[in-house]
Amino acid sequence: MEVLVTLLALVVGAGAGFFAAYRLRRKEEFEERRRAEEEARLILERARREAETITQEARIRAKEEVLKRKEELEAEFVRRKEALEAEHRGKLKEIEEKSARIAEKEKELSRKEGELKRLEEDLRAKLAEVQKTREDLEKRQAEIKSLIEEEKRRLEEVARMSEEEARELLLSRVEEEAREEAARVLMRVESETKEEAKRRAQEILALAISRCAAEFVTEKTVSVVPLPSDEMKGRIIGREGRNIRAFEAATGVTVLIDDTPEVVVLSCFNPIRREIARLALERLVADGRIHPARIEEVVKKVEEEMETTIKETGEKAAFDVGVYGLHPELIKLLGKLKYRTSYTQNVLQHSIEVAFICGVMAGELGLDVKKAKRAGLLHDIGKAVDFEQEGPHALIGADLARKYGEDEEIVNAIAAHHEDVPAQSVLAILVQAADAVSGARPGARRELLETYIKRLQDLENIAYSFNGVQKAYAIQAGREVRVIVDSGKVSDEEAVLLARDIARKIEEEMKFPGVIKVTVVRETRAVEYAK
Repeated sequence: MEVLVTLLALVVGAGAGFFAAYRLRRKEEFEERRRAEEEARLILERARREAETITQEARIRAKEEVLKRKEELEAEFVRRKEALEAEHRGKLKEIEEKSARIAEKEKELSRKEGELKRLEEDLRAKLAEVQKTREDLEKRQAEIKSLIEEEKRRLEEVARMSEEEARELLLSRVEEEAREEAARVLMRVESETKEEAKRRAQEILALAISRCAAEFVTEKTVSVVPLPSDEMKGRIIGREGRNIRAFEAATGVTVLIDDTPEVVVLSCFNPIRREIARLALERLVADGRIHPARIEEVVKKVEEEMETTIKETGEKAAFDVGVYGLHPELIKLLGKLKYRTSYTQNVLQHSIEVAFICGVMAGELGLDVKKAKRAGLLHDIGKAVDFEQEGPHALIGADLARKYGEDEEIVNAIAAHHEDVPAQSVLAILVQAADAVSGARPGARRELLETYIKRLQDLENIAYSFNGVQKAYAIQAGREVRVIVDSGKVSDEEAVLLARDIARKIEEEMKFPGVIKVTVVRETRAVEYAK
């Protein structure tokens, strides 16, 4: 019994122990599971936070990419907008320029239309006058016929002449009267024609001058090279003058070194050589290395560059004027005119202006504009070589133009522009007129003050050399002489002859560009006193 109780107690104790161990194990498993769940929750929480962080960074990168793309698109939009605006402004400017040209052409057409209307009105007036003259002539013929009949009857009655003799007498009288009438009509028509031609010529010249805007440059016949200091003069001269002798031998110019501070003067009759010498000396002075070998090297290099410059200058002048197909040698001669002056007037610029004026006048007269421009541009081509050849530059230029295949009409216009040969076409007259307009307009040519004053004094002295002249004034820069005469010594008719004689004497004794106007003023005064 006790054994059973003991066994039972042991069983119960073992069961309780087992149960307690089970409970403990279950509690440990629960704790372990709770810790695992907590750890899993932490892992999930950490994973969620990392996912949110990655998502946030992705969103930020996406926003940055979007902003960057947006900025690029905006920049592209602005660039394209500016390009479109620039293109729009260019097209707008082109449209405005075309509108301005159209307006100018419309204005020109309106002016020509007005001129045509005026010419038409003048023509109608002249036709009416011719019709009236014709009617007067018919009326006069009827009167003459009646007079012939009357004279014939009277002669037959009084003079008892034969019919043949009377007819001859009447015809001689009628012929004399008709000649007198025809002479009067001819004089009147000739006077009107001259006035109309003068007015038309003035209009054409005024239009040509107003439409020509070529620049003018007056130059001297010597070149002045500035120096950084007077010490450079000694380096230019060199030891025992070897540098200056080498420079003069290489360039063919004369180097004048005087007491003028910091300048050297180059003198030469050939403008090309003088320009080459000027450029070479400026480079030598800037470089500082001045010795015979260096001088020859620089001069040779400048000569090569000058050849290119001359050709480009000639091509540019021909292109600006619109003259094409010139011989290459004529192009070079044109380029040389840039360094040639006449009365301190640049010959190339003068030739360009003459070409434009010739073209405008030829257009107004219905002539060949291109040929007129060609003749005007080449009219002084002889001045490019006149210091190398003997003879007038007009004839030299004509020979050059003929040599290089120019048209005979252009050759004659070149040769005749100073009346060395007779003009054979209207083109030659146009070149003469354009040359005179270009050279005689105010400001085109410059002269020294002493020469200017002497020319004015010579004009006044020529006027004073005639009898009856009280006062003489040279006005408008020597382009007009106004002469006041004694009304008691010079009559109205003599005043006309005096103006002509003064003009002839000025032509014989003076050289001048353009035209000098001689105005003789005769005034009669009647004075009485009231007492």
